[in-house]
Amino acid sequence: MTRTIVESKSKTAIIGFDQPFCVIGERINPTGRKKLAAELEAGDFSTVEADAVAQVAAGATVLDVNAGVVYNSNPDPNQTEPPLMRKMIELVQGLVDVPLCIDSSVPGALEAGLEACHGRPLLNSVTGEEERLEAILPLVKKYNVPVVAISNDDTGISEDPDVRFAVAKKIVERAADFGIPAHDIVVDPLVMPIGAMSTAGLQVFTLVRRLREELGVNTTCGASNISFGLPNRHGINNAFLPMAMGAGMTSAIMNPVALPVKQAEIAAKKAEVEAAGIVLPEGMDDETFCQLFGLGSTKPRAGKEMEAIRAANFLTNNDPHGGEWIKFNKAPVKPGEDAAGARGGRSGGRRRRRA
Repeated sequence: MTRTIVESKSKTAIIGFDQPFCVIGERINPTGRKKLAAELEAGDFSTVEADAVAQVAAGATVLDVNAGVVYNSNPDPNQTEPPLMRKMIELVQGLVDVPLCIDSSVPGALEAGLEACHGRPLLNSVTGEEERLEAILPLVKKYNVPVVAISNDDTGISEDPDVRFAVAKKIVERAADFGIPAHDIVVDPLVMPIGAMSTAGLQVFTLVRRLREELGVNTTCGASNISFGLPNRHGINNAFLPMAMGAGMTSAIMNPVALPVKQAEIAAKKAEVEAAGIVLPEGMDDETFCQLFGLGSTKPRAGKEMEAIRAANFLTNNDPHGGEWIKFNKAPVKPGEDAAGARGGRSGGRRRRRA
C-alpha cells in the first residue's frame, strides 16, 4: 500500500490510500493577498502567525508555506525569496508542530526551506518541464523528501486528461532514474474550473483512479480550483472533495478555515432584524448574534469543507468507529461547565436522599 511520509520534529503525517484524507493548509501564501504581501515586505509576520495557528486548529494535517511575493523594492525573487522562505519556515515551525510543505517556483527558495525545516517536509513542486526536472529532482534526492508532481510540461497545461496522465508518468519515471521511489511522488493532476469546462470533475476523478491503479501514487490538488468563478463555491467544494476521495485522491491543498464574519455583515443583519421589529436582548454580543441568526462566527473555525472531509473519512472507514467525527461535532464546553454540561463542576440533577 502506497504511503508518503511527511514529518515535523515531533509529528508524522501519512498520505495514503488507507489513511484519513491529508489536508494541506494553503493560507500562508501571498499570491492574490496584497495585504499579506505588503506585510511580508515590511517584515511583519503577524498574519502568517495567525494563519498558521488557525489552520492547525481547524484540522490541517500539513501546512503549505509559500514565500512567492515580489517586493516593490526588489523585483528579483531569486534574491528575495530564499531568505524570506527561511524566515517563514523557522517562524511557522516554532508556532505549530505539524509537518510543512515548502512551496516555491524558485529552486533557491526551496533549498533554503529544506535547510531550515525540521523533519521530512513535502516539497512543492516539480513539473514535467525539462529544466524543472533537472533543478528539483536532485534536491528531492539530496534531502530525501517527498515531492508534489504537477501534470504540466514544456507545452503547458493540456485539457486532455490522457496528456496530463502521460506527464505524471514521465515525472515518476524520471524520478526513478534519480532513485526516488513512487511512494515519494504526490501527483497533482490539475483540477480545471468546472465553470469553464463542464467535464472537469469527471476528468479529475478518472485521472485520480488511473494514477492510483496504474502508477500507484498518492494524489493532491488545489481543491478550490474546481469552483473558481462560480457562486456558492463552498457548496461545490463540499461535493467535490468527498467525490475525489471516493475516486482515490489522498490529499488536497486547501483552506480549512471558515473566515470570521465581517463587521459590515453583522451591522447589515442587525439593521435587517431591527427593521423587522425584532427586539434583541440588551448587551447581546456579536458572537451570540451571529450564532442566533446563522451568520457563522466572529472567530476563525473549521470550514464546511472540513465537515465534508471528516464525514467522508468516516464513510470510507478511515475514521474507524467515527471517533474523529464525534469529536469534531461535539459542542465546546462552556465556561463554568464541566464536560458533562453541569454547572460549577457538579454533576447534573439532585442526589437521591438515602432511605
